[in-house]
Amino acid sequence: MSTGNADAVLTEILAQMQALQVSQQALQAKLEAAMPALRPSSAVPIPGRQDSAGSPTEQNLLLSPASSLSKALLATATPLTAASTEQVQSEKDREKSLYPGRVLLTTYPDQQGIKPYPLQWGASDPAIRGPVICSRLPSSLKQRNALGAHSGSYSIYRALAIAMGTLDPAHKPDYSKTEPPLPIPPQPAWYDPSKIVSFDPWGHLVPQVFKREIEELGLDVRPSIAVTKAHIKLSEIDEAARRGEIKVDGRVVLETRPGKNADGSVSEAYPGVEINTSKAAVEPVWYLPGVAERFGISENLLRRALFEDTGGMYPELITRPDIKIFLPPIGNLTVYIFGNPEYMADETKELTLRVHDECNGSDVFGSDICTCKPYLVFAIEECIRCAQRGGVGVVVYFRKEGRALGEVTKYLVYNLRKRGGDTADKYFRATELIAGVKDMRFQALMPDVLHWLGIRKVDNMVSMSDMKYNAIVQSGIPILKRYDIPEHLIPPDSRVEIDAKIAAGYFTSGKQVTEADLIKTVGRTWEETEH
Repeated sequence: MSTGNADAVLTEILAQMQALQVSQQALQAKLEAAMPALRPSSAVPIPGRQDSAGSPTEQNLLLSPASSLSKALLATATPLTAASTEQVQSEKDREKSLYPGRVLLTTYPDQQGIKPYPLQWGASDPAIRGPVICSRLPSSLKQRNALGAHSGSYSIYRALAIAMGTLDPAHKPDYSKTEPPLPIPPQPAWYDPSKIVSFDPWGHLVPQVFKREIEELGLDVRPSIAVTKAHIKLSEIDEAARRGEIKVDGRVVLETRPGKNADGSVSEAYPGVEINTSKAAVEPVWYLPGVAERFGISENLLRRALFEDTGGMYPELITRPDIKIFLPPIGNLTVYIFGNPEYMADETKELTLRVHDECNGSDVFGSDICTCKPYLVFAIEECIRCAQRGGVGVVVYFRKEGRALGEVTKYLVYNLRKRGGDTADKYFRATELIAGVKDMRFQALMPDVLHWLGIRKVDNMVSMSDMKYNAIVQSGIPILKRYDIPEHLIPPDSRVEIDAKIAAGYFTSGKQVTEADLIKTVGRTWEETEH
């Protein structure tokens, strides 16, 4: 399609949207005029919820009366018992008390009272940048400047808790004593709207820098990042310490206190070690223009794809082009820091990095069909050694299960591989046959977290992924050395994965593998072990 035709189509779409706005506004006016007749006469009260006539909730929600079809269906339905009738009535009363007005399917920029709180992505002053507000509570509904909901995929559980009555939707969190126990201070990258586009760099400082908006203006502004400290205990690190490969220094690696026997006496068994770490959990907050630019597509195309392929879940992606922030319903990331966190922004200090994408089967349950857990454990050991040399180690754990294809797809691929001859030459093809693509992790957004931490160079990167390496280097962070997992740590059954990746051009410091060699690398069959 030529540029002229594309512009004409876009102009026509905008004209249709404007006409739809006018029609929708007229309908809204009629509905508001008819609201007294549609309001429920009674409702089940919920503590802390205001449901008086003319409340903001009623002014912004749509109550759809029963259609003639639904009435006909009700008339022919099996009669309800007294008990079931009372239950249904109770459920209806509860629904009316939670959502007493009309359903707000979408909004438009020029609707009455809609005025998003100003937000300038990339501003150096948080007061100018503004808070991210996605809440649909009455106090914040008309000032929302973000689409979606906090907590990513877990937002669905919040909805269930509200529907079940275990959570008051108007609950106001108490953020006292939740501030980070270690500093993650502002970095120059925070002020560059092109450097961090996939989460809010001020997310861990929300209760402090947006105190006025929360306490004085009553807006529902929530943290999207939490920073804390922890001790990590892994059996693999225990064994490495026992063998003398990891030293107990009392700073990064600590000896675990002795355990107890069944009779309560102190056990003489080797207690192992603990790793002293700092960590941060980061929720996704997408600045849509920046995300689109990062992938080299238009913002309109990004919005349309997000709308269509979430089943139309977020219609305001289409109708609210003025709102540029979207909190997608996807998993978050976690940062683990080994050593002094202040060293991350100090270019004179050595820094070791592992960017790891989730693999529940291997990371948690030890499946040997891939190298994910060995890679993760090896990287943690390398981070410990780096911290003990006076540097700092960083492991970033992304929730991108099965190359972001999901665990169901991954297991289907396993079945295909084991039934179709698990050879390295078929490794990527098996995934493509089921998923249509061999990888959907798209590492373009991954470097954002490194910029947030203030990392300006990476001395050691534990990875064989060119996608990760290229994304980091192209974002402006040089990598001085990269290396992969040692050969002796590769589980035999995961040789199929490793050889296929090496032949496909992944980085390796070990043996070279050609396409002709791949047919010789065969995975274990189901029959070779009990399941």
